[in-house]
Amino acid sequence: MNVSLHSPPLWVDDQESIERTCTSLMQSNQIGVDTESNSLYAYREQVCLLQLSNKQGDFLIDPLAKVDLSPCAQIFASPIIEKIFHAAEYDILCLKRDFGFEFNHLFDTMHAARILGMEKLNLPSLLSELLGVERERNFQKANWGKRPLSKEMLHYARLDTHYLIELRDLLEHRLKQNNLLDLAREDFLRISRIEPAKRNSPLYAQVSGYHLLDPQSLAILDELCKFRDRMAQVLNRPHFKVISSSALLAVAEAQPMTTNELKNIKGVSSKIAERYGRDLIEAVKKGANKPPIVLEKRSRPSQDYLDRLQALQNWRKNTAKQMGVQSDIVLPREILDDIAAKHPKNKEELQCIMAEVPWRYERFGHDIIRIVEKR
Repeated sequence: MNVSLHSPPLWVDDQESIERTCTSLMQSNQIGVDTESNSLYAYREQVCLLQLSNKQGDFLIDPLAKVDLSPCAQIFASPIIEKIFHAAEYDILCLKRDFGFEFNHLFDTMHAARILGMEKLNLPSLLSELLGVERERNFQKANWGKRPLSKEMLHYARLDTHYLIELRDLLEHRLKQNNLLDLAREDFLRISRIEPAKRNSPLYAQVSGYHLLDPQSLAILDELCKFRDRMAQVLNRPHFKVISSSALLAVAEAQPMTTNELKNIKGVSSKIAERYGRDLIEAVKKGANKPPIVLEKRSRPSQDYLDRLQALQNWRKNTAKQMGVQSDIVLPREILDDIAAKHPKNKEELQCIMAEVPWRYERFGHDIIRIVEKR
């Protein structure tokens, strides 16, 4: 039974309170977890609020208070305490990136709902459908990096974890009824092991459509992206709040040499032209005078691989339709691709490829081998 919403959440913003809270939470069997970040408002996204709930209360931990959050590590790493998230992947990536936490024993209510074939997966919809709880969504795009947070924002934040234990219990019951709990646990383990991506690619690779540019235009786009990145750091804003990627792509294609030419480009507002026009033109000229960037051509996959991949995709689509779920629930795309590429000759080889998904191997291994043997 959850603590009443009439009792205020505990605001935790000093070291003593964090250590006391974590010591108390270590006695729990289940803890609801969520985070709030400032990705829409800062150059470098960071976790701005950590929400934790057990059956005794709701706790709002402030990472911006310059406190050491390492006492939380033992909670997240515990194989005994179940951590309940809704859409866990993003939160886990952020917590690993900012604090280096490791995770064991998860339950993801959104993924559980996906496995069950439910259509509306956002938290408010699930709370409404399964618990009869109605809640607003008016702070989804709020700036969680500002302090102090309003009472309304604090209430919104606590609701993200307040009902997770109860919601989890209902979803687990349905998973058991449908003999899908082992599949869910398989995916929860995979989610706990995801790691933040190491970005070694150039800035222009973040612009959709960059590969369609000719080599010299790509060199110009590279300089435009470097300028935008410098400005974003100075202003402490995300890239898109300086100038959109689509506008940079259009500038790289048009290659304007004057501010008047710049103003005529779709996506470049008069405000942007006035504020950054000189710098954008300078970036264009610099890119036009540097060596062109020639992208490495990808070799075309073999026809045998493409045939296997298509056959596996058709099987997965039909199986998903029979189960009433999305295709990736039957078999994640990266594992499907791996099977098509490695072309296992027997069940032992297939089992090695599907080592991370043993439930799926037991359930679908025979079908998969039958498909790839024909190709």
